[in-house]
Amino acid sequence: MAQERAGAVTFLGNPLTALGPELKAGGKAPEFTVLANDLSTVTLANTAGKIRLISVVPSLDTPVCDAQTHRFNQEAAGLGENVSILTISMDLPFAQKRWCGAAGIDRVQTLSDHRDASFGLAYGTLIKELRLESRAIFVVDANDTLRYIEYVKEISTHPNYEAALAATKGVSAAKA
Repeated sequence: MAQERAGAVTFLGNPLTALGPELKAGGKAPEFTVLANDLSTVTLANTAGKIRLISVVPSLDTPVCDAQTHRFNQEAAGLGENVSILTISMDLPFAQKRWCGAAGIDRVQTLSDHRDASFGLAYGTLIKELRLESRAIFVVDANDTLRYIEYVKEISTHPNYEAALAATKGVSAAKA
């Protein structure tokens, strides 16, 4: 049974329950299993040895999620080859693929947690009442240590892009 965190997130001011633990920076990044747009299985281990910026969104088909994914796609070129940007949502892989094609997203890998909510339950981002992911950002270093975490309290608002990018660049510089 997943840990329940009542009121951990809100949607338009209404409190909701997050399932899973609230992770802390410095801890080990949990493993997860999600689906790529071609229905292949992707785990944390697929990007082993790279720095991962994991952007979690409720649905790519909403304005803030769209903007968030575009922003990280735009910033990707400046982060270097040793950084992988993953965007995780509950959207179906087919919808993610269609959205990426229409939106011109080519530097961010979109991944679907719809099958078994493995990511959401491991990272504490699954919203019990909606079966959607809450908005969050995780930066994981090449050794699978969580270096930066932001759980966005109100899911209709943007994350702190500058802090997430600064944390990613800081981890990257420390590795160099």
